[in-house]
Amino acid sequence: MESSSASSLILVGSLASLCAGLATAVGALPVLLLREISDEVQDVMLGFAAGVMLAASFFSLILPGLEAAQAQGAGEVGAVSIVIAGILAGALCLWLIHRYAPHEHFITGPEGPHTQNVRRIWLFVIAITLHNLPEGLAVGVGFGGGDFDNGIALAIGIGLQNMPEGLAVAVALLTLHYSKAQALLVALLTGLVEPLGGLIGVGAVTVAASLLPWGLAFAAGAMIFVISDEIIPETHRKGLENHGTAGLMVGLVVMMFLDVVLG
Repeated sequence: MESSSASSLILVGSLASLCAGLATAVGALPVLLLREISDEVQDVMLGFAAGVMLAASFFSLILPGLEAAQAQGAGEVGAVSIVIAGILAGALCLWLIHRYAPHEHFITGPEGPHTQNVRRIWLFVIAITLHNLPEGLAVGVGFGGGDFDNGIALAIGIGLQNMPEGLAVAVALLTLHYSKAQALLVALLTGLVEPLGGLIGVGAVTVAASLLPWGLAFAAGAMIFVISDEIIPETHRKGLENHGTAGLMVGLVVMMFLDVVLG
């Protein structure tokens, strides 16, 4: 790939992931007016985020990953083997990070190594950052293959699901007696990690085109891990599974629509 074209892809991919990340802070803005939202609404919003991520994983990452592997000369068995390996590698990477990075979830509580030297708010920041990094990676990889339509669909979908996530995070911090300013700042900081993931993703697959199917599958595996390990359990903790499921279905069809129409 020519250097000018590669530079353009890296710039666009990074900017798109930045915009998607900033949507987290935009979604948190209503916290300035609201003190709390109901558990039902929170579970619907988190379910919506899971649905978008689930659809994006398959329609915008796994299927294009299979196509990219075949376009590079792999047969059907070879292509699906590459994608399977990438998915499992992405999930394993997130599992290892969750296992060894100290962090705390709002409902399920602390995970990873125990530490008394880190303020609780930073444990929340780390947890949400671990959640957002794969999303930025997905947007970056989406652009890295040179498919702007797919990248745009991913950026819009991830941005949409970041907004209710940002609000849910900010409200959860308020219920833990953090100030509105702190809640907004945390939402902003956790969103800003997405450009980092985007830069890594778009840079890797742009510089080494052969990594494209691996990168797409890796991002999908990382996101699917987050869905199963974090979001769905959080929506089921309060006995409101139906609300979370309804949100997931809506998020899934919205992202599917975006991928088909834009991608």
